[in-house]
Amino acid sequence: MAARFTLSQKCVFRCIQGYNSSQRFTKNYFRAFTNGSITRVIHDRQNQRFTVACDSDGGVNSAVLKYTFRGEGQLELISTEVPESHRGKGVAAHLAKAALDFVIEEDLNARISCWYIRKYVIENPHLGYQAYIKD
Repeated sequence: MAARFTLSQKCVFRCIQGYNSSQRFTKNYFRAFTNGSITRVIHDRQNQRFTVACDSDGGVNSAVLKYTFRGEGQLELISTEVPESHRGKGVAAHLAKAALDFVIEEDLNARISCWYIRKYVIENPHLGYQAYIKD
């Protein structure tokens, strides 16, 4: 079963939930479709991060959003880091969307330490993330 979330008019997020219960606690995969290209966001629960592989000049770098748990039912979104060659292309937005959707799916409260994620929440009030943000 797949769940779809609207990121914008040009981008649809899709959470692939076809994993078995042992995979649930390690990695989830999200795909974003933008202008014909596919951005795959990987949720690595064990290492508490979301990543996107970014191809550049034959090498692969990763964009990363890091988080940590701060007690029962509370998550802190710490930082996003995107390789310079991929900045301004919406990669951080894909990471932020995946992380915030995770907060909602798991019915968590989030503290935001990252300026970009805070900006994303403010610029997208229609997605309803504010109800899950605790300062």
